[in-house]
Amino acid sequence: MAGFRSLARQVRDPRGDLALRRYSLRKCLERFAPYGHRATWDHLCARHGLEPEDRAPDPARLVRALEELEAARAVWLAYESGFAERRRREKHDGLRRPGSFDDWHRRTWGGNGIAHCDDPDVHPSAPLAEVLGRLIAALGAEPGAVCPVCTEAGIVWRQDLDREPWSGPVCTGCGIVVPRPVLTAGALAEARRARTRDLASAA
Repeated sequence: MAGFRSLARQVRDPRGDLALRRYSLRKCLERFAPYGHRATWDHLCARHGLEPEDRAPDPARLVRALEELEAARAVWLAYESGFAERRRREKHDGLRRPGSFDDWHRRTWGGNGIAHCDDPDVHPSAPLAEVLGRLIAALGAEPGAVCPVCTEAGIVWRQDLDREPWSGPVCTGCGIVVPRPVLTAGALAEARRARTRDLASAA
C-alpha cells in the first residue's frame, strides 16, 4: 500500500494521467484528513477551485491542494513528535497509562479527524495548517469558552456524531467537533443547555 509521500509524488508527476493524479490526491486523504475524508476533500476543492467530480482537473490546482495538505501534515507530525517525547518522559517517571486529556489524541492517531467535521459540507475556511496550529495551541493552553479554531461562542452538544466519541460539543460557526479538553466546564455545560433549548424549541 502506497504511503503519503509516494502518493504525493504521483500527484506531482507531470507525465502522469490527470485522472490518476487526482485519484492519488484522494488517496492521500486516506492517510491524512484533518476534517475527515469527505470534509477535507470538500475544503481542498473549495479553496483551490477544483470541481469535486472533475476527472481531469487543472494540474496546478491539484498541486496547490496537495501543498496545503502537506503543510498541515507537517504541523501534525511536529505535534506527534512532541507528544511521543512527552509520553516517553511520563513513562520514565512511572506514568504508564495516558490521562483522559490524551483521549483526543488516541482517536486522531495518524491524523484523521484531528478537527473532525461531522457535516462534510461545514468546515473551517482557513488553511488547514492554520486551523491545526490553532487547535494544537489550544490543547497546550488553559481551557476556554469559545471554539479554538474560529473563536465563535456558539457551541452545541450533539448526541448523534458519526464517529467516536459519538457525542460531544460541535462549533456552529466552523463545524468542528471541539476537543473537550480545550473547553471549560462552564462552556461544556452551556453546550449541553443549548442542545436542551434546541430540543425544546423543536418539540
